[in-house]
Amino acid sequence: MTDEADLAGPGWARRWLQTCGRVERAVTFSAFLLMVAVVFADVAARELSGTGLHWARQVGVYANLVVVMFGIGLASADGAHLRPRFADGWLPAAWEPWLTRVSEWLMALFCVGFAIVAGGVVADSYAMGERSAVLRVVVWPMQAVIPVAFSLAAARHALFGFFPALRPADDKSTAERGA
Repeated sequence: MTDEADLAGPGWARRWLQTCGRVERAVTFSAFLLMVAVVFADVAARELSGTGLHWARQVGVYANLVVVMFGIGLASADGAHLRPRFADGWLPAAWEPWLTRVSEWLMALFCVGFAIVAGGVVADSYAMGERSAVLRVVVWPMQAVIPVAFSLAAARHALFGFFPALRPADDKSTAERGA
């Protein structure tokens, strides 16, 4: 016998998704604030002294990387990521529960693939000791944001595949279109 709590997904999965979302929002918000502050400081320095902050663009690019990468997870968590909808009516509506699971698992595999490739790039940068020409710091910690973000997205989509009730509501589901 299955109770309603089980259908909504196990508590640990809900808690993990909520905690992950909170962390992603905090990191994204902080990186966005940093990006705005750095751009403002650069413009202010340019106006006041006639020369900008030589490091501002690089820090802004790094902050933007964090915003974009963690934004992927936020979009997935809210069901706001882009997806092609033109093929939504091609298959019977009765297949939708399984198609939803399969699409989530495929997205999880896609994210795992990107996390592995990005992890390889980070490992190579670490091994070679690559440094930013402007900031003179090693670049691998900033590059590591990419496999981390894709790994979190993979875990999120895998959970959505195993426990579809945890998945955010799709505002244009097949059932609502009457297909």
